[in-house]
Amino acid sequence: MSSVFSLAGKGLKLNSRADIQPHLANVDPSKIEEIHFGGNTLGVDASLELAEFLQKTTILKIADFADIFTGRLISEIPLALTAICDALKDKTSLVEINLSDNAFGGRSVDPIVPFLTHNRSFQVLKLNNNGLGPAGGVVLATALLESAKLSKAEGKTSSLRTVICGRNRLEDGSAPAWAEAFAAHGTLQEVRMPQNGIRMDGITALARGLAQCPDLRHIDLQDNTFTADGEVSGVQAWTEALKSWPELTTLNLSDCVLSGDGEVPQIITVLATGSNPKLHTLQLQNNNLETETFLALAGGVSKMPSLKLLELQWNDAEEDDENLRTIASDLKKRGGKLLATDDDEEEEEEKEEVKEPEPKLEVKDLLDDLADAISKVNINK
Repeated sequence: MSSVFSLAGKGLKLNSRADIQPHLANVDPSKIEEIHFGGNTLGVDASLELAEFLQKTTILKIADFADIFTGRLISEIPLALTAICDALKDKTSLVEINLSDNAFGGRSVDPIVPFLTHNRSFQVLKLNNNGLGPAGGVVLATALLESAKLSKAEGKTSSLRTVICGRNRLEDGSAPAWAEAFAAHGTLQEVRMPQNGIRMDGITALARGLAQCPDLRHIDLQDNTFTADGEVSGVQAWTEALKSWPELTTLNLSDCVLSGDGEVPQIITVLATGSNPKLHTLQLQNNNLETETFLALAGGVSKMPSLKLLELQWNDAEEDDENLRTIASDLKKRGGKLLATDDDEEEEEEKEEVKEPEPKLEVKDLLDDLADAISKVNINK
């Protein structure tokens, strides 16, 4: 039996226990390592039946419940979510939970709190596009902080490695709570919080919190605001934090208003000195960057030995900027790539499409298809 149980993308409307029972009937929960339910919609009774199934799992590692409440009433979601999260609360085998693309809003986050607080085994938390708002963000960040405190009281190192919480309108109001939680765990390797409307004060708080996570490898703060009206506190805080991340490989600060007046942002000046030698991918799209910044980057590429991808689209580049040509040439020599125009991006996407291999049919898939065909013939007879 496969260790992966998936109904992903089937568009099932599962309201009652009777609706979901046939899908669970022939599945041994003790053998399941991954469960994927995204792209279906679950009612309260179906979620209660699913929760009983989850409670019987013993080696579950990945719980993917993204996009499972489409079309559900706001009164249904907390009850369904409580059933699922409570069933996972004590799963010490669990590595990843994904609750993205569910419209909880701040009103429906409480059912997640016991899981976040008491399950201290999971490493990856995905909460993308949930409409949390500042209040909902504070509730979840506070739960993560409590989890870190409990681990510390037990003399244990936190297991948390990845937090993905983008497109949630977290804003400045919740940023200090997230920063405190991140600092308390201190173990994060990947943090993605794009498109959250976080401004300078919140960005500054996040920098100081994440500076307590020396193993950070991937940071994505795209489409938040680092500067405004001459205020550059966000950029300064992140510049100071760079030295805290010697393992950093990916930094996405696109659409972050790094420069409001054409000056070279301090954070780019420091990156160009080689502050983070393992940096592989640097994304700086749409930041009002001008020739002086490109000059700093051109002089810094040699000090960034691991850099392979630099994205500079939608900045204020002059046509045929010699600094961009220098950067492109230097990156190309090491097998890297500069994306500075829409044409560069389209070319890269076309290459990726060409590289994508055709899916191969495994022998098991062929046998399953043959069995289905024979079954249909027998039924038609």
